[in-house]
Amino acid sequence: MADGPYKYIRDADGKVSRVIRVGTRKSQLARIQTDSVVEKLKELHPDVIFEIVAMSTTGDKILDTALSKIGEKSLFTKELENALEKNEVDLVVHSLKDLPTVLPVGFTIGSVLKRENPHDAVVLHPKHKGKCLDSLANKSVIGTSSLRRAAQLKKRFPHLEFKDIRGNLNTRLKKLDEKDDFSAIILAAAGLRRMGWENRISQILGHDDCMYAVGQGALAVEVRARDQDILEMVSVLNDSDTVLRCISERAFLKHLEGGCSVPVAVYTEVKNSQLYLTGAVYSLDGSDSLKETMQTSISSDNQVEEQEKVDEKVQRVGITALKVSEAAQDAAVKLGVDLGNLLLSKGAKEILTVARQLNDAR
Repeated sequence: MADGPYKYIRDADGKVSRVIRVGTRKSQLARIQTDSVVEKLKELHPDVIFEIVAMSTTGDKILDTALSKIGEKSLFTKELENALEKNEVDLVVHSLKDLPTVLPVGFTIGSVLKRENPHDAVVLHPKHKGKCLDSLANKSVIGTSSLRRAAQLKKRFPHLEFKDIRGNLNTRLKKLDEKDDFSAIILAAAGLRRMGWENRISQILGHDDCMYAVGQGALAVEVRARDQDILEMVSVLNDSDTVLRCISERAFLKHLEGGCSVPVAVYTEVKNSQLYLTGAVYSLDGSDSLKETMQTSISSDNQVEEQEKVDEKVQRVGITALKVSEAAQDAAVKLGVDLGNLLLSKGAKEILTVARQLNDAR
């Protein structure tokens, strides 16, 4: 039974319930992440039926090429957005770091949930149990398909070698454990924790060793920008600190025109109503880098203003965060742009251009 774009179901007793279809990638981690969001929505809306629709994306299918070489911004999101556009699903759960800083027209991120630990983790081959990156033998091979991780770790651990490794979490762990190609692999701590594989984490890399990717560790719910009621429904899931941190990170990345194919890293913190953003750019081998920190006030003196009618204009780097102070969101955007400008004035463009050309030539 459909009423416009909405779907309803009548049960045996004649009770009519609204059905909301939630799109997700098929991987086990994506399903776990989507289930966790749907659980929260079910608690808030017990009368609504949530239906999960899983699909494969381009990024899930191309497993033999480093992501940075494919150069497509919406590798893990395009198929899901197509379904959203065709009204086949009503909202989509993503890892925020998979979502480009500019979304296709008509879509917005309606909520960013409380962030899991955003740092990277070292997972050792079982035979190296008890070691850390520092204590691994000379020329030990570390698996990572992230230019950002490799650039920072090459500089920090010059005795190690770094090679590409692709596949979802399960595949990468299997490649590590069942072959002798890698001494360790680097993965996001958040994914390992959500999968319940914390026992495999040998070391969490602090921001002095390896700053994280923009949006890492945060889940995002993407919706159609015109669906006011769905936007309202998911906005309750917004975590204010996470929203502000991720807005500043995304604004920084967007200003640098960074993406998968260049090494850009961030570290953010909210402390005493101040938002701190550290951002860095690296050459592919990490030998050349620029890193700066800036801060801004996000004081709660600016109470949430009367919510204006939402349209595309209220999006900040793809995010429409109702129930989060607009003044604080604007301050977060400005912080990201200002830090981007500071790095650009010191030569970030040149470092990133060379990194992009070298990566394309690999």
